[in-house]
Amino acid sequence: MGNENDAAIGFWVALAVPRFVHAAALWGSNRSAPAAYSPEMLLPRSAHKVVYAALLSPSPIGSDVTVQIISSDANLLVQLPFGSQTQTFLTEVRKRCSPAGTILWMERAGLLCREESGEIRWPGGRKSFGGRQPPARLGSLVAPAAAAEAAPAGSWLGAHSACGENALWARWASGLRDPPPTLSFSAQAAPTCCLAMLHVEAGSSLQCCSFKALFPSPRPNKPKNDITSEMVRSSSVLVSEEMRGLSMQTFGLRDTIIKSQLLQKEDEYTYLQSFKFFVGTYNVNGQSPKETLQPWLSHDAEPPDIYCVGFQELDLSKEAFFFNDTPKEEEWFKAVTESLHPEAKYAKVKLIRLVGILMLFYVRTELAVHVSEVEAETVGTGIMGRMGNKGGVAIRFRFHNTTICFVNAHLAAHTEEYERRNQDFRDICGRMQFCPPEPGLPPLTIGKHDVVLWLGDLNYRLEEQDVERVKKLVEAHDFATLYQHDQLKKQMEAKAVFEGFLEGEISFQPTYKYNTGSDDWDTSEKCRTPAWCDRILWRGKNISQLSYRSHMALRGSDHKPVSAIFDIGVKVVDKELYRRSFEDIVRSLDKMENASIPSVTLSKREFLFKDVKYMQLQMASFTIHNGPVPCQFEFINKLDEEAYCKPWLMANPNKGFLLPDAEVTVELELFVNKSTATRLNSGEDQLEDILVLHLDRGKDYFLPVSGNYLPSCFGCPLQTLCHMREPIQEMSPEAIRKLVLLPLWSSDNDASWPEKPLDIPKELWMMVDHLYRNACQQVRRMPLDLNFLLYGSNHSVAEALLLFLESLPEPVICYTLYDKCLEAADSHVLSNQVVSTLPKCHKNVFSYLIAFLRELLQHSVKNHLDVNILGSIFGGLLLRPPPGHTKPGIAEKRKAQQFIQQFLLREEITL
Repeated sequence: MGNENDAAIGFWVALAVPRFVHAAALWGSNRSAPAAYSPEMLLPRSAHKVVYAALLSPSPIGSDVTVQIISSDANLLVQLPFGSQTQTFLTEVRKRCSPAGTILWMERAGLLCREESGEIRWPGGRKSFGGRQPPARLGSLVAPAAAAEAAPAGSWLGAHSACGENALWARWASGLRDPPPTLSFSAQAAPTCCLAMLHVEAGSSLQCCSFKALFPSPRPNKPKNDITSEMVRSSSVLVSEEMRGLSMQTFGLRDTIIKSQLLQKEDEYTYLQSFKFFVGTYNVNGQSPKETLQPWLSHDAEPPDIYCVGFQELDLSKEAFFFNDTPKEEEWFKAVTESLHPEAKYAKVKLIRLVGILMLFYVRTELAVHVSEVEAETVGTGIMGRMGNKGGVAIRFRFHNTTICFVNAHLAAHTEEYERRNQDFRDICGRMQFCPPEPGLPPLTIGKHDVVLWLGDLNYRLEEQDVERVKKLVEAHDFATLYQHDQLKKQMEAKAVFEGFLEGEISFQPTYKYNTGSDDWDTSEKCRTPAWCDRILWRGKNISQLSYRSHMALRGSDHKPVSAIFDIGVKVVDKELYRRSFEDIVRSLDKMENASIPSVTLSKREFLFKDVKYMQLQMASFTIHNGPVPCQFEFINKLDEEAYCKPWLMANPNKGFLLPDAEVTVELELFVNKSTATRLNSGEDQLEDILVLHLDRGKDYFLPVSGNYLPSCFGCPLQTLCHMREPIQEMSPEAIRKLVLLPLWSSDNDASWPEKPLDIPKELWMMVDHLYRNACQQVRRMPLDLNFLLYGSNHSVAEALLLFLESLPEPVICYTLYDKCLEAADSHVLSNQVVSTLPKCHKNVFSYLIAFLRELLQHSVKNHLDVNILGSIFGGLLLRPPPGHTKPGIAEKRKAQQFIQQFLLREEITL
C-alpha cells in the first residue's frame, strides 16, 4: 500500500561480523527481521570480516527501516520494524565503530574527502563515479561541534570516520537535485561513527540536524511523489532509552523476573502526563481532495501532540476493490500532511489501508522518540463476510509507557442492517490480532490496550424517522430529541455493541447525507434520512474529551468530517525512580539465587474434547498455581517434533513467568481448519496429543489431550465426495479412509467401484440448489452458521459454499493446471482445452458452478453481483496457486479473474 520508494540515506558503517551476515541470511533477502532479536547475537565484538551496511530510509508512505548488508559473498536487504528493537540494533552498530569522527564540508552531490590526505576518493578507489568527475573539495577538516556551529543555513555536512584499515566512503548520486524527505534524529540518536549527509537548518546546530536521503528510487510505473521535507518527517528509528529498558528481551529466568516485577511496580516509577490527541474521520465518497483540510485538521489554536486521521470510501473503483491499489492514497496523504497544524512539526509514524479504509498516524517530531512497538493490521467484513469494501484497519503502539490502539472502521450500510453492523464490530474485535512485542507471547487484540480510540463511518442510522421531521428537528437544533432514536445509542444501551466504550455528547447536526459540494440535504431519488453515521468513541482510563464536532466547511463529499480532541493521561517513566526500582529488584533477586527448585500445582492434567466439528472452536482451561519460588514455564517440543503441539491445538499462553504463590490460567484451543481437516477425515491423524509443560530448573508435567472429530465434507477431496452416497458421518472410519486416499484420477475409471460415482458431490448440490431456489436475487453477508444442513439462511449457505471450495485439498481446477490456465486466460478456446483435461468429477463441478454463477448474473440488478465481483471471488477459489508457489501479484490475480470471466460471459462450455 503506497509507494515503496526506499531512498539510500548515505549512512555507511563498517560492521565486524560474519555472524551478522549469517543471521540476516536466516531472515532472507527482502524479508522482515523477527520482531525481537539480540543485537549481541548479531554484532559480536570480535572482528573477522568487514561488511558494509546502508541504512535505507522509509518512503514518505510507510515507516519501516530497511538496511542493506554488503560483503564479499552476500548482498542482503533486511527490513527492520519501527520501534525499540531497531534502535537497539543501530545503537549496537555504532558501538562497533571507532568513536573518533570528523566532519568536513560537502557539496550536495555527496562528495567525501579522505581524512588522512584530503584526497577525493570513491568506493573501490575510483576518482570518478558514473562517468562524471566529482566536484572539488570545499573546506578543511573541522571538529564536529565547530562545523555545526559555523555551517550556514541550508548547507550540507558530511561525516565519516575510519574503522581499522577500512575507511568509510560516501556515495555520489549523479544528478541529485532537491533533497527528498528527511529522517529526523535527536542528538542522542545520532551516530558517532558513521558516514552521513547532514543538512543544517536555519538557527540550528548539530543537535537538530537531519539526515538527508541521497538516492531516491521512484516506484516503477508510478508518478514521482513530490512531498517535501517541510511537509512530513519520518521518525522510524527514534526510541527513548527508557522505552528500550521497559521492552527488554527475555534471555533467561532472571531477566523475566526483573521484567515481571517492574511491570508490577509500574506505578512507583511512572507519573501521568497529559497529551492532546486529535482524532478525525471522513467518508470521502471516492472523491479526490479538492480543498484544503485545515478547517478540519487545524481548527483549534493549540496544535495537538498526536494525529489519528481516518478515511472511508477512499476509492470506489473496481481496481481498488479487487486489487487494493489506488493512486488516491497518495493524494489524501499529501492533503492531510499539508493541512496539519502549522504551529508544530509532525512525523508520520504509520499508514495502513484496506481498499478504501485508510488511517494515518502522526506525532510531533519532538515526541517521536517516545513511540515504540508500532504494529498495523486489517480485517475485511465486506461481501461474503471477507472482502475489504467493509471492515476495519488498526494501528497499535506504545507511547511512553501507555499502550494505545486506533481503529478505523467502515461498517455495513442501510438502516435495517444494524445487526450486521453489530456483527462487523464483533468480527473486527475477534479477528484483529497484532504481533506481540516479544516472540512466544500470544497475539495482541484490540481489547488488550490501555487506551482504544475507535473512529469511522459506523453507519448507524435513525430508527423509523420521517425525513421531514428529522430535518425540522435539525433546524431547531433539537439534537437531544433526535439522538433518542439513534441506533448506536440503543445498541450500546442494550450492550449489543461497543460494550465498555464511551461517546461524547453529540451537539452537531447529522453528518450524512448531503448533496456533494453543498450543505444541502440529499435530494436524490433515494432521499436518505439524515443520520450521524460518522462517530468517534473511546475506552480507557484518564481520558477526557475536550471537543466533539463536525466540520460543515468541507463540502467535497456526501458526508461531513468529524473530529474529537482528547486529553489523555499517559504514563511517563521517571528515570531516577525507575533506576531505584530496578536496583531494588536486582538486590532482592540476588538473595534468591540459591532458592529451592520451583514446583507448581495444576488444576487439571487430562483434557477430552467431544464431538469436534470443522471450524468450531472448542476450549478447555486449567490453572497453574506456583509455589514459593519464582517460576518460568513453557510448553516444549517433544523428541523429533517441530512444535510443542499438533497444528489443530494451541495453548494460550504457551510460556510465561509466575511470582511466588501466583497463578495463571492456560486456555487450550482446539480448532480444525482446512489445513488439518483432510488428515482427520481420512484417519491419518487423530485428536490425540501430549503437551509437555516444562519448568525452568524444575520438572516436566505431561498433559494428555484427546477428542473425537466428526468427519465433514469440508476438507474432503471432490473425488471422495462423489463416491459417498450417504452422509459422511454415517460411514465407518475405514470406508472414509479408503475414499479419502483415493487417487485423484481414479474416478475416471468408474468400473472399478461397485456403484457409479455421483456426477457432483451431493453436499455441493444441496448448497447450490438451495441458493438457486431461494437466493439468486438476494446475496448478502451474514455470519456463517456451520450447523446448517439444508435449512440455513441464504447468507450462511452462500458463505458455506465459499468455505467448502476453499477447504478442498485439491481445488476445482487442479494445481497441475494452474500455470496453463493463466497462459490461456486470453483465449476461450485454449481455456476450454485446459478445462477438458480435468478429472471427470472436477470437470463436472466446474461446469455446474459456472452455470450457477451465470444464473446469478441474470439477477445482477437485485443481487448487485457482476462479472468482476464473481470473477474476483471465484477466481481465487476455483483456481488457486499450488503449495510453495510465490504469492500471486496483481497481474497474476487479474489473469485468474480473467480466466473465470471468460466462462461467465460465454453461453457454453465446450469440454
